[in-house]
Amino acid sequence: MVSQEQRRRQLAREKFLRQQQRRTEARRKARLRNSVIASVLGVVVIGSVALYTTGVLKDDDKKTTSASGDATPSAAPTSKAPDPCEKPAAGSVKKLSWKKEPAMTIDTSAKYTLKLATTCGDIGVALKTSAAPHTVNSFDFLAGKGYFDHTKCHRLTTQGIYVLQCGDPQGTGAGGPGYTLPDENLKDKSLKNSTYPAGTVAMANTGQAHTGGSQFFLVYKDSQLPPSYTPFGTVDAAGMKVLEKIAAAGENTGAGDGAPNATVVIDKATVVKS
Repeated sequence: MVSQEQRRRQLAREKFLRQQQRRTEARRKARLRNSVIASVLGVVVIGSVALYTTGVLKDDDKKTTSASGDATPSAAPTSKAPDPCEKPAAGSVKKLSWKKEPAMTIDTSAKYTLKLATTCGDIGVALKTSAAPHTVNSFDFLAGKGYFDHTKCHRLTTQGIYVLQCGDPQGTGAGGPGYTLPDENLKDKSLKNSTYPAGTVAMANTGQAHTGGSQFFLVYKDSQLPPSYTPFGTVDAAGMKVLEKIAAAGENTGAGDGAPNATVVIDKATVVKS
């Protein structure tokens, strides 16, 4: 017999997958709509559209959509924890896009570390270079271009799954680098019983195979998810404390899935070869 807790987790996972599928379809429709408007009218008409998140995660079912495609809470939060983080460093997000995945330039036999210098503290990530070479190479390329600098971590989930989602220059869950990456390392030995353990860093996607881009999520507590999201790194001990601080501040809907109350901005992202 399935226990109540198992059923709750199953429903959370199913909801997660439904929302990803809705966002994928919404993004496709938005692209088509904008293309038609531009060609026929020569102007951009801003309308409401639903959104895909990614990376991996989805929004609460009871959310409305802004003109930019960002899912926003339908109701104001009842309370908000104090912001434990600092103000972002001076600077602005770069608007960068590429038509195809960057050429492989990393040494796949070497060790690489990703450092996220955030407003809430530094998060170090040991990258799984040999197991996820395309993903690590992409992060090395994007970080070198300043792609992640000054970007917000736009999503925090505190129920069902426990992740902080980052990597979208738009800060909405709809942005990406213009190219997609192949899924990698989905049989990682750490993914047991469809669980992404605390400390895992994995790629977000649209719910379809090989659709990862730049969005990624950091797991701060064991989370049951299907093994569909490329695990490409592990957070260090100091970084886990930062994630726990962010999680403790909660998210802005009160429903367990929304923007973090903490001001989580990546001031600088760097990839270093050991």
